[in-house]
Amino acid sequence: MTTNIQAYLLELEDIPGTRVYTTKRARAGYWLNQFAMSLMKEENRKRWLADEKTYLEDWPMTDAQKQALLARDYNRLLDLGGNIYYLAKVFSTDGLSFLQAVSTMTGMSVEDYQNMMIAGGRSPDGVRSKKEGN
Repeated sequence: MTTNIQAYLLELEDIPGTRVYTTKRARAGYWLNQFAMSLMKEENRKRWLADEKTYLEDWPMTDAQKQALLARDYNRLLDLGGNIYYLAKVFSTDGLSFLQAVSTMTGMSVEDYQNMMIAGGRSPDGVRSKKEGN
């Protein structure tokens, strides 16, 4: 393991299909995650569902974060600092289960994703590094 923290954090970005929730992501996603937590209150869920764009005007997020929210692009939201446990408030408000939402992030059907997870999850064999392709 390297002792250079910047090099170490860069290594975390090389894991295919995984976004490690670093302090950099946490800082970038602060307002995004605060927005998601606001959906814990019924009155906020109603406002959000009634007019999403207007509700987002109250939050100092980036345009990219707002667009990803409107598109329900959960992978992009993770890239932009979203924490999956906070984002669960968004898909729960939409009436989706964690299983349903996460399956959309894999490109798998709900049934295929559920069966994979019941069988123990993704195989450790396969691409282990983006830059090395192995």
